[in-house]
Amino acid sequence: MQPSEARSMENSWAAAMAAVVAVLFTAVAGAEVVDEFGGGASFIFGDSLVDAGNNNFIPSLSKANMTPNGIDFAASGGMPTGRFTNGRTIADIIGEMLGQADYSPPFLAPNTTGGAILNGVNYASGGAGILNATGKIFVNRIGMDLQVDYFNITRKQLDDLLGRDRAKEFLRKKAIFSVTVGSNDFLNNYLMPVLSTGTRISESPDSFINDLIFHLRDQLTRLYTLDARKFVIANVGPLGCIPYQKTINRVGDDECVKLPNQMAAQYNGQLRELLIELNGNLPGARFCLANVYDLVLELITNYPNYGFETASVACCGNGGSYDGLVPCGPTTSMCDARDKHVFWDPYHPSEAANVLLAKYIVDGDSKYISPMNLRKLYSL
Repeated sequence: MQPSEARSMENSWAAAMAAVVAVLFTAVAGAEVVDEFGGGASFIFGDSLVDAGNNNFIPSLSKANMTPNGIDFAASGGMPTGRFTNGRTIADIIGEMLGQADYSPPFLAPNTTGGAILNGVNYASGGAGILNATGKIFVNRIGMDLQVDYFNITRKQLDDLLGRDRAKEFLRKKAIFSVTVGSNDFLNNYLMPVLSTGTRISESPDSFINDLIFHLRDQLTRLYTLDARKFVIANVGPLGCIPYQKTINRVGDDECVKLPNQMAAQYNGQLRELLIELNGNLPGARFCLANVYDLVLELITNYPNYGFETASVACCGNGGSYDGLVPCGPTTSMCDARDKHVFWDPYHPSEAANVLLAKYIVDGDSKYISPMNLRKLYSL
């Protein structure tokens, strides 16, 4: 064999070995990336109850990026982040309880790229609803259809980051998909004073709720086709008990407004049936129902038992008997004992209330989370 031939064979062998090593390194690196985020990932969809700041990046009238919002959010040093509460959202707390390494960043934040998405991504938007028309009073918001479109972008990024097979495994085993939506479809659509008159004349409550379920079925199925498998879907809370509704309807301290609660309960019944249907029809998927309605109603009804002093008055807001007309901002009043109020502002729970809600959803029994709690869902 000539020296040149020997060198050629040696170079070919070295190149082949380098290729094998590169493939092995990529596979091992991908595995390490998944193992590194063993606490899992949360992909969060919904409205202002779980928005982590997406609305900061769009021209919207629904924003919380002003003080005193976030005053108790330790990660920001008490500065507002776009969360519609004084501290952590329920999604933040659930992620912590399940061992997530960090909070899921807002999809629209410029640094939500690369390895950051392995911790999950938050697509939620204040004012958003199941229906695209919901929240139009806020000018801009990211409705559920668009949120799922945005996840499709993340899905492709995960393929690039981990490889197609590893990305699919990551999503199916390590990720929980949470959906907290529907409140705005009532508050800022069907039940919106004055602006909703045309809708309420042309569409019955039954028809409107059927429309919500139809669209949500499509949105959840789309997520399934993109490899989402572990879902937690929150039902709609007792809307007639929030400070805003109590204020505009002038009900007593221990009363709630009947119509919003009736519509929420009707929707929740159909949502339960939808999730049973999807659990039966989508192989490998697990849809859990978070019974937020009964959880929040329990807090409101028995608030002294949980260490609260009021379940009617917003801590931050102004207007009427319950400070329920003017959203929280720099010019509104704020209570001294934020952890003693169930509601932070006219619409949203305080961090103290979110902590209690999260505990029941992560570790509670079938009264509040079914068919299994999130601790069990994540372990599958």
